[in-house]
Amino acid sequence: MRYNVLAMDDNFTLYKTMLVIRRFEERLLSEFSTGKIVGTTHAYIGQEADAAGIFSVVDTEDVVFSNHRCHGHFLAYGGEAYQLAAELMGKASGLVGGRGGSQHIHWRNFYSNGIQGGIVPIAAGMALAEKERNTGKIVLVFIGDGTLGEGSLYESMNIAALWKLPILFVLEDNHYAQTTPVEKAVAGSMSARFTAFGIPVWERETSDVLEVRSLAMEAAASARSGTGPACLILHTHRFSAHSKGDDPRSPEELARIHKIDPLTIHGLRLATEEFPRAASEVAEIVNNAFDRASLDPFPELCSEY
Repeated sequence: MRYNVLAMDDNFTLYKTMLVIRRFEERLLSEFSTGKIVGTTHAYIGQEADAAGIFSVVDTEDVVFSNHRCHGHFLAYGGEAYQLAAELMGKASGLVGGRGGSQHIHWRNFYSNGIQGGIVPIAAGMALAEKERNTGKIVLVFIGDGTLGEGSLYESMNIAALWKLPILFVLEDNHYAQTTPVEKAVAGSMSARFTAFGIPVWERETSDVLEVRSLAMEAAASARSGTGPACLILHTHRFSAHSKGDDPRSPEELARIHKIDPLTIHGLRLATEEFPRAASEVAEIVNNAFDRASLDPFPELCSEY
């Protein structure tokens, strides 16, 4: 069975996908002050080009293992904004019945978990299962620069390379592991960590969705070729805090990174009349998602075991 994921093969659709992520996350952050959101959250604002570019080229049946910053991945994968909003509000209509919250969701072949290093061995196991079943699927696992300090990552890379598993490691380096700058946490070369295991790397510092799309196409094809894992390293920037308020960056640094907004960069490729169309369609999606979810019931509690 193939799922109906948005066909992101034109500039307008790529822009709209990024705008859905941006407006969803902005609405989500604003909802925290209303008390409607349960648990914590980690916004994807500023990194939209990564998700839109990657999911415009992967197969709709590929397996995705995301992390704590998963909303952008989920929406670009084709997930419904309403079900995500409901999950964030702890509603019974949410992706996992309101029990997973922001970080722990599942939909079709999409999974996420907030434990950065811990997700990689699971993703490797998923890749082994797909290889043994000869499905032709690959597994994408999203990690961050902070994950490079976790030993389980290297154990998984070793196994993946030895067993030639169909897995694509996607490293989104947004230059901060929560509040720790990358230069204080990561020694040496990021790409060398993967090439040491014989894993080919595609690497770029970019906020351009078309550049991401081109790299992702090559990296995904390599992972799918049967020769073993591949790695895509994207040096990017998040505009918002790590979660909601923990942001040590100076106003000068924030002003600098906002100049390389992926929406602004890709927006130059759109016709003038396409902007109000995108804004209107996205506003309807996002407003409907949160307004509808806010009216849904919470899951019923059961005292019997």
